[in-house]
Amino acid sequence: MKKIFIGVIALSLSACQAIKLSPGAEKIRLTHKEPGKECQFLGDITGNQGDFFTGGFTSNEQLETGARNDLKNKAHTMGGNVIYILTQRAGQTSSYDSEHGGGSSQTNVTLTGNVYRCS
Repeated sequence: MKKIFIGVIALSLSACQAIKLSPGAEKIRLTHKEPGKECQFLGDITGNQGDFFTGGFTSNEQLETGARNDLKNKAHTMGGNVIYILTQRAGQTSSYDSEHGGGSSQTNVTLTGNVYRCS
């Protein structure tokens, strides 16, 4: 029973960290400007970090970094080197009741984009 408890704690703590970049994905560039004709469109992707359970225990910085890293990892797998960001969404959930002033915390970040291979 003790080993299971330790395993659950370790898994929970690792869920609070950003998704790691795959080797080579660190070279991928994100942009809000659509690439020109020198680039080949490869497809659409979505990157995400967090959920209703782990999001509340993960810092906003780690959620955003993880979503970006997830996006870059997927683009790298597709052979891309540029991601044109289309949307960025952050999920919010209530962190305490409205009687005490209300409030919310960021629980997940989702990015969508177009992947390109540029020369």
